[in-house]
Amino acid sequence: MKIALLAATGMIGQRILNEALSRGHHVTAVVRDPAKVAAKHPNLEVKTADALKPETLSAAFAGSDAVISSYGPPVTEPQKLVAAVKSASEAVAAASKASGRAIRLIVVGGAGSLEVAPGLQLVDAPTFPDAWKPVALAGRDSFAALRAAPIDWTYVSPAALIQPGERTGKFRIGADQLLTDAKGESRISAEDYAVALIDEIEKPQHIRKRFTVAY
Repeated sequence: MKIALLAATGMIGQRILNEALSRGHHVTAVVRDPAKVAAKHPNLEVKTADALKPETLSAAFAGSDAVISSYGPPVTEPQKLVAAVKSASEAVAAASKASGRAIRLIVVGGAGSLEVAPGLQLVDAPTFPDAWKPVALAGRDSFAALRAAPIDWTYVSPAALIQPGERTGKFRIGADQLLTDAKGESRISAEDYAVALIDEIEKPQHIRKRFTVAY
């Protein structure tokens, strides 16, 4: 399968890249600075584009079966996340029209818009850290923008805590509610998050839907 991966050099993007390549997919890493792509693989191609300029993205996405956006905004400009989702959606729509077939967009999302109680999202919970709120709210806004896009999309929310760790291949899949373990913790390794995301590309289960992954 041909996959275009936007922002392939970030913490999560690198792991998605490695997971996709390990399964034999052809990956086009779409980045602003090709020098930052450290991976070397015969199935890896690198293209330069700006995540906020859909006209550059559509050319990079051409010929893909699926596009993954793992774009993360600058800490001081969280609303760029919304702009990036709109840009990727527009570019996927254009690339789909040009190729005459639907190209999927899978977005690496946030956990803030997951429900922790009926009608209460994590970002609105009293215990949610203030320091994380700007990017979490931007994530919620970007999810709303994605839902309005006229394309085949999937939004993948991680657990409340995602960080580098072990690839176990063992996790749970949920929908719109935050998943927690027996200790009340919500966590997932970036490696297992990547496994779940590539699983979804290979065997689609959530077209125009959100799902979440956690231990």
